[in-house]
Amino acid sequence: MVRVFSMVMLGAALVLSGCSTVNYGDAQGRETVNTDFGSTDLQMIASKMVDDMLVFPPIVQMTQSRRPVVFVDRIKNKTTEHVDTESITDTIQSKLINSGKFRFADMTVVDRVRQQLDYQNDSGLVDQSTAAAMGRQIGAEFMMYGNFSSIVKRDGSTKDVYYKFTLKLLNIQTNIIEWANEKEIRKTKSKSFFGM
Repeated sequence: MVRVFSMVMLGAALVLSGCSTVNYGDAQGRETVNTDFGSTDLQMIASKMVDDMLVFPPIVQMTQSRRPVVFVDRIKNKTTEHVDTESITDTIQSKLINSGKFRFADMTVVDRVRQQLDYQNDSGLVDQSTAAAMGRQIGAEFMMYGNFSSIVKRDGSTKDVYYKFTLKLLNIQTNIIEWANEKEIRKTKSKSFFGM
């Protein structure tokens, strides 16, 4: 009897799994699955930060005749959620690079770059006329860093989540914050009487 029941359950599972479909959606479309941080929030934060930074008068003046070099430090995730803050900064960095106003030093690959430089200069396997020279990297002038925090409140069947993303641009030489901004997002979800 147990064996027959197991076979029936396996057959039902195969039939149900065969009925599933995968659909592509608009990556820029509004995502409204739940109150967790999602793709719509990431896109709103990146757009707000980049748009604000590119029209801030001191930044406009600074980038008129040159492209300053920036490095991005890790964004501190102070929420209770697992949020890929690197994805947020990657999107902001890409938008700033594509604006033609900034250049970025990638600090996440320093060890691999050092290994490649050592290989090119010390292994004896690379033609020295084509090897990248040691000590020729350009130092960053600015550091971009920030915080991501949230406040979550529940009242019966209602959940309210407030997110705040803060980003700053620090002049490394002078220790002066040249630009700062924040983006706030509030999401509320109420369950119906039937839990739907």
